Amino acid sequence: MEKKYSILLYYCYAQIEDYEAYREEHHLFCIENNLRGRIIISPEGLNGTVSGLKEDCERYMDYVKSDPRFADTEFKVEAHDQMAFAKLHVRVKPEIVHSSLRHINPRERTGAYVEPIEFKKILEEQPEDTVILDVRSNYEHNVGRFKNALTLDIENFRDFPQKVKELEHLKGKKIVTYCTGGIKCEKASAYLLEQGFENVYQLHGGIIKYGLEAEGKDFEGKCYVFDNRITADVNKVNPTIVSRCHITGKPTDRMVNCANPECNAHIPMSEEAGWLMDGCCSEECRKNPTRRPYDGTGYYQKNTNHYNPLKGVKREPAKIVR
Repeated sequence: MEKKYSILLYYCYAQIEDYEAYREEHHLFCIENNLRGRIIISPEGLNGTVSGLKEDCERYMDYVKSDPRFADTEFKVEAHDQMAFAKLHVRVKPEIVHSSLRHINPRERTGAYVEPIEFKKILEEQPEDTVILDVRSNYEHNVGRFKNALTLDIENFRDFPQKVKELEHLKGKKIVTYCTGGIKCEKASAYLLEQGFENVYQLHGGIIKYGLEAEGKDFEGKCYVFDNRITADVNKVNPTIVSRCHITGKPTDRMVNCANPECNAHIPMSEEAGWLMDGCCSEECRKNPTRRPYDGTGYYQKNTNHYNPLKGVKREPAKIVR
């Protein structure tokens, strides 16, 4: 059966001086076109994951690209059988991906792109002088990663610069970075170049584009995504499961967020263990009085209020004025 909905993943590094006004305009367009998702508007660009009916998503892509600042935005488009989000969030933030690398502008310098088909050949041949570097957080690469990839022990992408000093011994090798959709690699690869690594590349479009264009071969496990699915299938050729249930230790690629909002850990958890633990990662979290009701998904909506960290004010979502 044909899937009527699309899920869009995209980013664009571009200077936005009128980010407050553009947030209002962008938010209004999404409301009027029945779109849901998470979109970040920042002085350095756009970053979004959006879902809606195919035709509504087509209008959205045309709308974004019609602005000269974002004309070269690349969208990763996945078919889906329903909305991937319950709500719409369009927020102003200092960066389009939280990092400690605000001084880096990928428009000026970044790692050269490796297209998915070329990356597939690298995975198959595994040349000795090449390192495949995962720049995502622990909870992301624990549930899925490329075969023989080097992973980093980081809780957040902002910790990446601290780990680069551990990679000094790789300066003579070719390094190909990858992440979910490419946005983190733009700054990660640029930072590696800044730190004296000379042979630095990045997987163009990340894991999602690799799955769409190269069938995901040799991606082990599932890809952690930032919508209601939590994880997405990537590998259509030789899929495997690499993660184990946090509670039982049995193989599972099902991810949940701990039902305790004070914890909210991203962990692999089987359906059986989920119900057994009420969606919590431990008995301590299970007994927390603020524990959220577990509905079997392990996905919880965040507060819908908008916060502008650049100005420090809260405000309600924009209202439609006709």
